[in-house]
Amino acid sequence: MQLTPETAEILALRALAWLLANDDLLPVFMGSTGVDAETLREGAGTPEVQRSVLDFILLDDAWVIGFCDMHEFDYASVHTARQLLAGGEEYHWT
Repeated sequence: MQLTPETAEILALRALAWLLANDDLLPVFMGSTGVDAETLREGAGTPEVQRSVLDFILLDDAWVIGFCDMHEFDYASVHTARQLLAGGEEYHWT
């Protein structure tokens, strides 16, 4: 998949669907972000929620691999999509 801002959004929505289907990981995401089911449902199409989903998946290589293998994405595509989403400019913690 050639990543553009539009395809990055598609990838993020697929990542959200993957996360929603994961009964073990979804509660971890919701607990770590503080998002509830209603907010997640209402905000699914927003860059903020999509970035938070990708940020969460990027926390663990196994999650990146699991998601990317399921959809046959390159492993780097999650990080690239994160940067391409509106407001997704790379940031530095230091």
